[in-house]
Amino acid sequence: MRDAAFLRLWIGATASGLATWALPFVLGFAVLERSMTAVELGVVLAARTVGFLVAVPVAGVLADRHSRRRVVFWAGSVAGLTSPLIAVGLGRSVVVMAVAAAAVGAGQGACRPAFQALTAEVVAEEQRRRANAAMTLAVRVTTLVAPGLTALLALVVDTPALIVATAVLWLAAASIPPPGSAVVPATRRRFAAEFVDGVREARRHPWFVAGLGALTAVIATGYSATGVVLPLVSRDRYGTGAVLAAAMTAYTVGALGGAIIAGRRGSRAQGWTALAGLACYGFVPLTLLLPVHAVFVIGAYVAAGVGIELFNVPWFTATQREVEPSMLARVSSLDFLLSYGLAPVGLALIAPAIDGFGADVVLAVCAVVCFAAPAAAALVPSARDFR
Repeated sequence: MRDAAFLRLWIGATASGLATWALPFVLGFAVLERSMTAVELGVVLAARTVGFLVAVPVAGVLADRHSRRRVVFWAGSVAGLTSPLIAVGLGRSVVVMAVAAAAVGAGQGACRPAFQALTAEVVAEEQRRRANAAMTLAVRVTTLVAPGLTALLALVVDTPALIVATAVLWLAAASIPPPGSAVVPATRRRFAAEFVDGVREARRHPWFVAGLGALTAVIATGYSATGVVLPLVSRDRYGTGAVLAAAMTAYTVGALGGAIIAGRRGSRAQGWTALAGLACYGFVPLTLLLPVHAVFVIGAYVAAGVGIELFNVPWFTATQREVEPSMLARVSSLDFLLSYGLAPVGLALIAPAIDGFGADVVLAVCAVVCFAAPAAAALVPSARDFR
């Protein structure tokens, strides 16, 4: 953090994260104020997700074709300049809000692979583990702070002003990060061909393919199932919403601890350690399935939070080290597209699965997947050290 270039990068990434996490809560207050309906909220957030998914692979190619810093600038600027249109459409036109939200999501999606590649340009290889820990720490802090800060500001500022505040954060994310050091390639090919080159580069690293498969499986099943089932278990088994709130807070607190541990300590078999951390999420659906005390559910969420950062930090660091620098943004875009892009699909399928087979069966399957997928990935020879 004493390095000025990294500090600027960290501030920019933190600003984008805070803007990303704050918007759903701001729009939630609009629903409470009856400025928009719950259905309109769903449409706007879905439009933002679509914009994100469309932009991620495009930005991966652009960030390898052009300056990563320039991609961050334009992505943040697009999100910042279109965010106020959500306020303009509030209570007037859901179409205007949805189109603006899609543009904001596109800016968010374009920033992700560009920030990932820019980190490798700004930070020397021997310091990237700590740098990635600091970056993911910022994400967890914003996750923890954004809801409460938004609620406090809502007491003194109206919803349109809060939406404009997220625009200011996006403009900060666009303007603050430092220039990188990558050399822009002199020759360019067709967009599709360059994207396919990124896929080939990803396939050249068996540990990456195996790890991404495990991460995608855990997020698409475990995250989705617990997101749907946890509120029901909190209400029906324990008779209070406090378990829901405590579990979600415990996950974030555990992730903060995991980021600190991962930043301070490495391990010899870093790949196996990371995959073991990822498998810890299996304890969450397991405790939701079994009739245990609420303390065990909260403890499982702490373990899952610690584990996900024990995975994330070495995962990002290994990707920056092993992947060809000129293709890093494209490979990173595949990471975000598959791992987080399939999460909405998982959410859409989990509820019908619970209705058809019952929550116990779904939770049991999800627990098995969360334990088995990282274990299978660990069998790939290069997965031991992510090399």
